[in-house]
Amino acid sequence: MSSKQEQHWAKTKSLTVTTLVIWAILSFVIHWFGDSINNSFPGAYFMAGMGSQVGFAILVFWFASKQNKIDEEYGFAED
Repeated sequence: MSSKQEQHWAKTKSLTVTTLVIWAILSFVIHWFGDSINNSFPGAYFMAGMGSQVGFAILVFWFASKQNKIDEEYGFAED
């Protein structure tokens, strides 16, 4: 692989890891505290679940825009 491809792949891997960490937080960490959240505010667990879904949608668009910028930076963008 050329240096340009290696740099592109390194940034892509970094973005993927960041995205997966955010996904894990939205998927698991918020819901691990469901009982304690629900005891302090009725319906909070439901709102956390709905918020996670909104977060997933935002995450998809954020990832796509960041990946597109990386692709453009290294000349791998789609026309």
